[in-house]
Amino acid sequence: MAALQPSNLRSDLWAGLKQGVLLAAAALVLVLPPSRTALPSAAAAHQTPARHVFHGADFASHAASADARFIADWVADSGDSRGLPFIILDKRDARVFVFGAQGRLIDSSPVLLGAAPGDDSAPDIGTRPMASVRQDEKTTPAGRFVAQAGKNASHEDVVWVDYADAVSMHRVRLVDPKERRLERLASPDPAERRISYGCINVPVAFFETVVWPLLRSTRAVVYVLPEVRDVHQVFAAAYAPAERPASDRMSEARL
Repeated sequence: MAALQPSNLRSDLWAGLKQGVLLAAAALVLVLPPSRTALPSAAAAHQTPARHVFHGADFASHAASADARFIADWVADSGDSRGLPFIILDKRDARVFVFGAQGRLIDSSPVLLGAAPGDDSAPDIGTRPMASVRQDEKTTPAGRFVAQAGKNASHEDVVWVDYADAVSMHRVRLVDPKERRLERLASPDPAERRISYGCINVPVAFFETVVWPLLRSTRAVVYVLPEVRDVHQVFAAAYAPAERPASDRMSEARL
């Protein structure tokens, strides 16, 4: 074989160098990331969180006052009952509304309430004998209460609304025939349904088919609407659809 001349050797070296440069460039293309990344589209950059859809309570075909609907809608939308069933007691209408945890009405019924108008319980009334309770102290207190099933002093099934003040929801009792409690329950006049010491008397059938099956194994939140004070005074956090707090909307924007 003939020996390579100096000129041929330089040509071969130059060709080898060029080939090596091309191979290195190809390797860099495979290893290095792209020099520019795709920018998000204008629509994605300006996308806003989904608008909150107000979820009110479902009263079905049952009639209810504006205050009862206002509080029930707020509870259903805000989740104030914390996943528990809830009850709205409208004292002015002497009627109770029982809702499932999702805000759908199970049923409603007229009830008997405290004989005296008022939104507060008398001091120490829960520890005093009934004979010492004056007529003006026979009130059903307004507010938000976490209720649970229990027994009263006579070992009857009751739902304790405010245990400390001895306020419960129970079957109507025919203690004194002169009180005409069954007739009062059937009256269309809410004023006729003010007769108790403060407890909430419901028809026997309503207690046994609606109240007790729902609450004997779980708690519920009871919202007793005021009759002397304004509903906004007692439930300051409540809001209508257009009044939903801005802080709630901001929280959604951060989700």
